[in-house]
Amino acid sequence: MFWTIIGIILLAWLLGLIFEIAGGLIHILLVIALIVFIARMIQAPRR
Repeated sequence: MFWTIIGIILLAWLLGLIFEIAGGLIHILLVIALIVFIARMIQAPRR
């Protein structure tokens, strides 16, 4: 589910860049998603 959310946010970001919609909101969401992704990778137990 986590990867699905990342995919949807990346798709929305690309559409925002192409069609110039939603202004900075898409970029803010992308940065938040990147921070969450990095935090999960750091905190994830290694198997």
